[in-house]
Amino acid sequence: MEYKSLKEAFLASPGPKEKKDYAVLFGKAFCMGVADLIPGVSGGTIAFITGIYEGLLDAVGSVNKKSIGAILKGDIKTAVSIIHIRFLIPLVLGMLSAIFMLARLMHYLITDHPIPTWAMFFGLIAASIIVIFKQLEDPKKWDNILSLVIGAVFAWVMVSLIPVDTPTDSWFIYLCGIIGISAMILPGLSGSFLLLILGKYEFITGAVKNPFGEGNFIILLTFVAGSLTGVAGFSRVLNWFLKHYHSQTMAFLTGILIGSMKKVWPWKEVLESKVIRGKTKILREANILPESFDSGVLLAIALCIVGFILVLWMESRVNKKA
Repeated sequence: MEYKSLKEAFLASPGPKEKKDYAVLFGKAFCMGVADLIPGVSGGTIAFITGIYEGLLDAVGSVNKKSIGAILKGDIKTAVSIIHIRFLIPLVLGMLSAIFMLARLMHYLITDHPIPTWAMFFGLIAASIIVIFKQLEDPKKWDNILSLVIGAVFAWVMVSLIPVDTPTDSWFIYLCGIIGISAMILPGLSGSFLLLILGKYEFITGAVKNPFGEGNFIILLTFVAGSLTGVAGFSRVLNWFLKHYHSQTMAFLTGILIGSMKKVWPWKEVLESKVIRGKTKILREANILPESFDSGVLLAIALCIVGFILVLWMESRVNKKA
């Protein structure tokens, strides 16, 4: 179909139609960006909770051979109508806004106030498991149970890996972008945590906090290039599984959330650490129970409950609108 104007093509693309809808999507994307800043928490989880997950995969998948071919031919109107640009613009703006506005705050919270921060996200993820599990068509089917167990074991192994010291070459930063964004798409599996395992979380967040520092802009461009490569490929794979094996894929994603709970448990004991370039890196840690119920523990429990209730409330709001 030919469009008379770029505006007509833009309006033909899937996405929000009213200003209010744009604002809501921007807000959800902002929350995704906040989650992606925390090692152990996935922006994909927030997308799932807020009801935009499959829309996110469809939007990313719309950047395909057909739309890219139209761009290369100079047919911008056709490309705009194919790409879910009205969905992607507020999504990308919301996530980037959170990352650039709150990178310092999230770094401060996770460094100086880890227990209440992890407690809040523990509650969020615990409720997310219930939300996603409820969407399974038949949770007692053997293939769903198997998929859930595989997902849980996979996530448990991933969050148990030891962070390593790795190179800062451009090829490795590009690879980190691919791996990080692929994990961010999966609910429960944190791209930030994988960057921590790859030894590049502080390296990348440091560049984000000071993008115009020496060499930082090139680092960010390289990382973004890898991220675009990863999201273009992995989102299509996941979208295909959701469309052809929806129940099993949902069970697998639920399992990932269950397995990832090990990482976000608030109370931990450091078993082994190492000082690298003047900074202490935790190599091994164990989950423990709080030694006493003081005000700090009560605050953490309260935040955990708030996070849990918040997710269930958001899910009930989504169901009412459906």
